[in-house]
Amino acid sequence: MAPVLTSPLVSTQWLADHLGADELIVLDASVHTAGTGFQTTWQTARDAYEQRGHVPGARYADLVEAFSTPDAAVPFTRPDAERFESAASELGVTNGSTVVVYDDSVGEWSARLWWIFRSFGFDSVAVLDGGFTKWRDEGRPVRVGALRTAPAPTSRTAGEPAAFLAGEERALWADHDRVLRAVSGDEPATLVLAAPDAALGTEHPPIVPGSTTVPVDAIVDPTTNAFLRRPALEQAFASVLDADEIVTYCGVGSAACADALALTVLGHDKVRVYDGSLLDWWRREPEALAS
Repeated sequence: MAPVLTSPLVSTQWLADHLGADELIVLDASVHTAGTGFQTTWQTARDAYEQRGHVPGARYADLVEAFSTPDAAVPFTRPDAERFESAASELGVTNGSTVVVYDDSVGEWSARLWWIFRSFGFDSVAVLDGGFTKWRDEGRPVRVGALRTAPAPTSRTAGEPAAFLAGEERALWADHDRVLRAVSGDEPATLVLAAPDAALGTEHPPIVPGSTTVPVDAIVDPTTNAFLRRPALEQAFASVLDADEIVTYCGVGSAACADALALTVLGHDKVRVYDGSLLDWWRREPEALAS
């Protein structure tokens, strides 16, 4: 029987207690970046997963390619249902699985994959609080090398049901038009920028007008990478918690998911992530690029 989740976050102790349980799938969603602003590049972290180690039994989930739409105009554009089903199935995920996601950063990439799963109606998914950093620093077991036990085969004959079926996509995403309506006031929403200054760099077009900034590095403990406890999170988001709807965004839509995760932990039930975020905003707003 799959472990039961009671929160969007699970502790390292929870994972240690349940590691190896039936139907538990652990995913490493790490992505490595270099540069800032328009010079940012993103690389799969599969080599680090294999050479520096991972949680025992964890499978590498490729957000750069498999869980995105690689030929889209903006990096990390979310996948459609068919691509998502295929990527999840390849990792051995079924509709009866419990999925725990982590990364080796501050949680933005694991939160991104968590948000994608939820957007397709899959709720038995959580993020490992503190990620691989906290797990490793606590002296918990780490495996080096490729996964020794391959995921279950996903090939099937015609007419056989898929290993994993996505549900109807939920309204957890915002697009450019939705953000424009928030800016104009035609459909109010509070806009929250999650990108740290260090990620955007000093030379970039303006951010979306009227935004409140709650950077992802201000909502995690700098030592453990775990999310701040509830009172500190409430303080960080104090100016926006009363909003009827919140749209989070960042440079490309990753840190925005970490803010969305924190807001979900705080009980806010109407949060959307601007998919594409500032890269999409800047390419669609010529006046921003001309400023």
